[in-house]
Amino acid sequence: MKNLILLIALGITTTFTAKAAEDDAFVEFRVLKPEIAIKAAVSAMNFCRDGGYQVGVTVVDRFGLTQAFVKSRYAGLHVQETATRKAWTSVSFRTPTLSLDESTQPGKEAFGIRFISTPLPLGGGVPIESEGSIVAGIGVSGAPGTDIDDECARAGIAAIEEDLLGF
Repeated sequence: MKNLILLIALGITTTFTAKAAEDDAFVEFRVLKPEIAIKAAVSAMNFCRDGGYQVGVTVVDRFGLTQAFVKSRYAGLHVQETATRKAWTSVSFRTPTLSLDESTQPGKEAFGIRFISTPLPLGGGVPIESEGSIVAGIGVSGAPGTDIDDECARAGIAAIEEDLLGF
């Protein structure tokens, strides 16, 4: 009988605790540590540079705020803005920008996204996920094609995969 009462009490307490957490005024989220954001950015830049491309790379947090930016020595002036907007777009729309590039072409349902000021639906922006949640976004700009920008961004993510496992 004591065990039954204890089980019922535990069930009520667990239910109450779970309900209280849902009603809490705060939410919990994860973002990359600055050192990991920098590691991803530098790795993406080096991957592109090894391919002969001069690029800029931005890592933004889950809210679209810049955590890291690096630029190859001879990358164009435009790369800071475009890399940042690609990273921001990937986080905001929760999808790689290479996919958005295709789905926002003229005549497509999502074409209107191209008329919003901040999103940049060109390949090279990829969300960074850990345990099913977006924790950051990485954007690359400056390679001779958006598919290459995308490949470089994914190389930056690959460089931090082990860091994300225990995140």
